[in-house]
Amino acid sequence: TEHRPRVLVSASAVGYYGDRGEEILTEQSPPGRDFLAEVCQAWEAEAARAEDLGVRVVRLRIGLVMGPDGGALKEMLPLFRLGLGAPLGSGRQWWSWIHRDDVVGLAIEALENDALSGPVNATAPEPVRNSEFTRTLGRVLHRPTLPIGVPAFVLCMLQGEFADVLLASQRVIPTRAQTIGYSFRYAELEPALRACVER
Repeated sequence: TEHRPRVLVSASAVGYYGDRGEEILTEQSPPGRDFLAEVCQAWEAEAARAEDLGVRVVRLRIGLVMGPDGGALKEMLPLFRLGLGAPLGSGRQWWSWIHRDDVVGLAIEALENDALSGPVNATAPEPVRNSEFTRTLGRVLHRPTLPIGVPAFVLCMLQGEFADVLLASQRVIPTRAQTIGYSFRYAELEPALRACVER
């Protein structure tokens, strides 16, 4: 017991909530019922077992991470740079995104803040619709975007099960992070995207 960690920070995902349309989701919202939601629930349940050993457990539910050298943005940039960026499906689905620096910042906060435990939404405070994300990324890159969305069935053929992640609507708010006074380095999408692509 003397070598037991004081805290466990577990990385989960906003997939925990499933596809929820227009519903505003906080850490108190119930889980979704689709496959990814069930995977996230099982993952979080395993992490929570450490609480039985007296370990403080923080479960970060991470949104779509924006970083300069990886993740979803890396997959999107080639098409957008060619002027072929387009909304996905209807484009009306909410995307809960976060800049990589804020994922790191929230992880450090989770490690150092003894008052923090349980689920913490690691998302920027302003989720955006996929269509707005598309327009913003096009603007940042000084490239046009296509007005017509990529049909969901085409996305499913190209991306397989990952298409479900891109088409799901998750309007997640980082209530716990805001309550403890975490200061987001990138609270708005456009500066976050600029920081990623202008490096």
